[in-house]
Amino acid sequence: MIEAASPGADALDASVPRPREASREQRWVLHAIIVLGLIVLLIAVYTVRHYHFTVNRLFGTQRHPYVDIDTAHWPTVTVFIAAHNEEAVIADSLKALLEVDYPFDKLTLMPVNDRSSDRTREIIDSIVARHPGRIRPFHRSSGKPGKAAALKDATALVSSDIIIVFDADYLPSRGLIKQLVAPFFDPEVGATMGRVVPQNVGTNLLTRMLDLERAGGYQVDQQARMNLGLVPQYGGTVGGIRIKALESIGGWHDDVLAEDTDLTYRLLLKNWKTVYQNRSECYEEVPESWAVRQRQIMRWAKGHNQAMIRHLSFTMGSAQLRLFERLDGMALLGVYAMSPLIVAGWLLAVLLFYFTNSWLVPGAIVLFALISYTALGNTAAFFEIAAAARLDGSRERIRLLPLNLLGFVVSITAITRATVSQLLDAVLKREFKWDKTVRYRQSR
Repeated sequence: MIEAASPGADALDASVPRPREASREQRWVLHAIIVLGLIVLLIAVYTVRHYHFTVNRLFGTQRHPYVDIDTAHWPTVTVFIAAHNEEAVIADSLKALLEVDYPFDKLTLMPVNDRSSDRTREIIDSIVARHPGRIRPFHRSSGKPGKAAALKDATALVSSDIIIVFDADYLPSRGLIKQLVAPFFDPEVGATMGRVVPQNVGTNLLTRMLDLERAGGYQVDQQARMNLGLVPQYGGTVGGIRIKALESIGGWHDDVLAEDTDLTYRLLLKNWKTVYQNRSECYEEVPESWAVRQRQIMRWAKGHNQAMIRHLSFTMGSAQLRLFERLDGMALLGVYAMSPLIVAGWLLAVLLFYFTNSWLVPGAIVLFALISYTALGNTAAFFEIAAAARLDGSRERIRLLPLNLLGFVVSITAITRATVSQLLDAVLKREFKWDKTVRYRQSR
C-alpha cells in the first residue's frame, strides 16, 4: 500500500537548500569577507602611519638641518616658472622672484612658456624689457605637450648647478631661494621641497578646508617623514633639483603625468636624498569651486597611480633602502589606490548584507562598519590636521575640522572615477587629456 505524501512535504523540501548550492554561496561569502578583511587591514596600516607621523611631529625630535645657512658661496641657480596660458598670474610671480635675496650674478629666471595661446608671452616679454639681463625667457611653440616635456627642453638650455621649479601662480618669499638651495651643500642631496601654503584662504568654505588639508600634509606628514628619515616627496613646485642628480637618473621623463612623483622615486632608488624644508613657504592658489577641485584630484590620482605601477616593485625589492624606507615608499605610492579599494569594500559589504542569507554575514556587517567609519571619519587624518592647526598657532581653524568629512567623500569619489577612467584609457588606448587648474587672481 502506497501512502500519499503529506501536502507540506514538497514545500519543506523546496525550502531546504541543496548541499551544493549552500556550499557555493558560503564559499562566495567567505571569499568576499576575506577581501573585506584585507581592505580593513590596509586601512589600519595607513591609520597607524598617520598617528605615528602626528605623534612624532608633536613630541619627537624635529630635523631642520639646513635652515640656519644664510651666508655661503652660493651655487648658480636657474629658476623655472612653468607657464601655460598664465596671463592672469605670471606677472606677480616674476615680480616676486625679481625681489628674492640671492646673488644676482648666480641667479637666472627662466619662464618656461609652453605653447600659450593667450597674452602670457606678451606679458613676459614686457617684464624682460624692463629688467634687462635678469630674465631669460624660453618660449616653447612646438614639441610634445606636458609640463615634464617642457621642463626637459628647458633643462637642455641651462648650465647652472641647481634648478628650482615654480608654477606660475606661486608667490615666493624673499628668502625662499636660499632656503631651497642650502641643503645642496650636502653632496648626497638630490632634491629639495618647500612648504606650499594657500594664499586665497579666505575666499570660501572650500579654500578654508583646503588650507587645513595642505597644513596637515606639509606641516605634519612631510615634516614627520623628514624627521624619521623616510621618503619626503618632491612635489613638482617649490622644489629644487641638482643637475648632476637629474642627469644621473636619465633626466626628465616626458611620458609621465606626475613628473614630481616619478622624480622622487627615481632619485630614491639611485640613493639621492630629498630634503623637506618646512619653514620654506611659498604661496599658491587653491581651487575655489568643487568642480575644479575634483578635476585637480583626478589629474593627481592618474599621475600618482602611473608612478605606482612603474616604481612599486622596484621600491619593494630595493636592497639599498632601509626596511622602513621601503615600507613608507610603498605606502606613499599606494595612497591614491586606497580610495577605489574603499569604495569596492562598501559595495561588497552591501551585496553581502542584502543578497545573502549566510551565517557569515554578521561578520561582514562588522567589517562594513569598520570600513565606513575609518574611510569617512578617519580619526588619524583628522588628528594630523588638528595637530597642524595647533603647530601653526591658528587654533580657530579647528572649528572647520568636522566639515573635512565632506572633503574626504569628494576626494574618494573623484579618485575612484579617475582610476576607472585610467583603466578604460588603457583598454581603449585613449590619450590622457591634461586639465589645467583655473586661475582666479589677476596680476596687478
